[in-house]
Formats: sequence, structure tokens, C-alpha cells
Amino acid sequence: MRVLSLVGARPQIIKEAMLHREFKEKGIEEILVHSGQHYDYNMSDVFFEILEIRQPHYNLNVGSGTHGEMTGKIIIEFEKVLLKEKPDLVLVYGDTNTTLAGALVAAKLKIPVAHVEAGLRQHPKDMPEEINRIVTDRVSQLLFCPSKLAVKNLEREGITEGVYFVGDVMYDLFLKMEDRFRYDVFEKLGLKENEFILVTLHRDFNVDDPVKLRKILEQLKRISREKKVVFPIHPRTKNRVKEFGLENLLEGMVVIDPVDYLNLMGLVKRCWKVVTDSGGLQKEAYFARKQAVVVMPDTGWRELVEAGWNKLASEENLSDVLMQEDEPDYPDGLYGDGNAAGRIVEVIERWYQT
Repeated sequence: MRVLSLVGARPQIIKEAMLHREFKEKGIEEILVHSGQHYDYNMSDVFFEILEIRQPHYNLNVGSGTHGEMTGKIIIEFEKVLLKEKPDLVLVYGDTNTTLAGALVAAKLKIPVAHVEAGLRQHPKDMPEEINRIVTDRVSQLLFCPSKLAVKNLEREGITEGVYFVGDVMYDLFLKMEDRFRYDVFEKLGLKENEFILVTLHRDFNVDDPVKLRKILEQLKRISREKKVVFPIHPRTKNRVKEFGLENLLEGMVVIDPVDYLNLMGLVKRCWKVVTDSGGLQKEAYFARKQAVVVMPDTGWRELVEAGWNKLASEENLSDVLMQEDEPDYPDGLYGDGNAAGRIVEVIERWYQT
């Protein structure tokens, strides 16, 4: 059996690495193709080191561009690879232009598609990631869902065949890396466990709008009078704060440069709560048994909100939502038990043998 994985962004590379270990154990041949959508293939990255991530067999070198340009370039170049390699299955990950392009090419060539992280749905429906998810799910034969809600989302759309709740590969990663989390930044800042709020903010709809960004920062400044706020500031956010003349609103917060994954997870593990607009961090907070307030109108990880663990907030009510002292029960098992990669490979093996 020959499986071909197409990746294009760091989270996809990491997910593929988790699956590759399982493929290797089962003696399944896997070809790795990198689209070059995000082309900083940095082998010194901590994940590359620990997960022993390998160089791809092919790099399509598409670089950056508009959505149409990137998708079109990947389609053209990826088709050449598939015609040459003729795999039994194409694996795509997540919701990027690479995901969509890979699924479309394979479907047109009548090669079965497996989608890792299938069934996520989020408003607004016209956002590029949502379009990529919906189209990819429609042309996939194997749909690997990270949560039971993702399975229900597909069911509501009439997709029930080839659907599997396997758990989240990123939970596998969290458990694998947990012993390596670092607390250097926590100690350097003289923080106390459960006595600070960790903030990350980078989405264009939050930071590119001067009115919205001002209101969010005003809310955080208000919060910082009651609880210490630690804010590793994203370069995009830092630039916008300066551009809009909002530097005074950062006073009273502990504003630091972005930190590496291991130190960020150390901060998550020891904070009181997280405020974020990051898709990954809202889940990682849950993995660490910390509540997150998500500064977004909706989230692809709705099960966390429906369970009452995470909460959605706006620039108008952020401080009120955050400072609620409710203590919900921890909703265990939303993303499986940490063996999603193993389950995915088992399903693929069974599928191939039937």
C-alpha cells in the first residue's frame, strides 16, 4: 500500500509526522509532498527535532499569493506528482488552500482522499478556511473527525459513510510533548501559578480594525487592574498597536516577545485562564485543563463552548466574560484519548484490505 501525504503549513507537517510514525510501524509506504504554501521548512524547529520530521520527497515551491493563485499552482504541480506516483490514497490535513487543492486533484484523478480534521464548521460561511473544509469533506472517502460534534456536523450535511471519530492528533502531540514543556519564561517573569492571565491576539478581524483593537486593549487594561496579564505580542499586533497609537493601553500588562511552543505551553499550564483568538491555543488550554475566553464571533471548536468550558467574547464584553468565577466540570474526552494517529492508520489499513 502506498499513501501520499500533502502538507503546506507547520500544523499539517506536525500532524503528518505523528501519522508517519504509525505508518512506519505498520510497514506502510508513505510519500511526503510539501506544497511550499508556507515555505519556512525550518529543520531546527523543536517539533522537527523531537518528532524526527523528515525532508519531503517533493516540494512544489508554490510560495505565497492570492487564494486562487496558490490553489491553482498547487493543483498544477500536485497533479504531476500524483500521475507519477499513483498512490492508493491521498491524505490531506486541516483547512488550507493546500488541503483543498490536494483533495480536488486526487478526486479528479479518481484517487481516494482521506481528510484528517474533517467535520469542523464555523461562521462566517464565506471565510476561505470554511470553504476549504466543506469542499474537501465533500470529495473525501475517509473522514477522520477530531470530535463527536464534527461527526454530527457531517451527519447534518448528509455525510455518514467513511466517517470516523478518531480524536485529535494535536492531543497526541500535547501528551507527547508535555514532559518537555519549559518554565523559563514563567520563572524569569516571577509569575505565580494560577495568578495570571495569558493573552494571545493576532487575527486580522481583531487587530487590523483600530476601533476593535482599541476596545479589546481597553478591556485587557481593565482586567490587568485585578489580575496580572501576560501578553506575548504577535508582530502583526505590535505593528498595529504602534500604527494606531495605542501603546498607552498596554501599560500595566506584562508585554513580552512571542515565546517558543514549549515555554508557551509552560505558561498555559500555570496560568489562571487564557484569552486568545488562536484556533490551536483554545484547544491546548483545554488539554492543559485551563479555560479559554475566545475573542471570536464563532469557533471551529464549538464543542468546548457547548460544554461550557471555553467562552466566546467580543471587544464589548471581554472583561465580564473573563472575570466570571464559575467553575464548570472538566469535560473529559472531547478529543479522544491521545491515540488519534494510531486509530487513523488502523482505519486506513482496514479500508485498504477490504
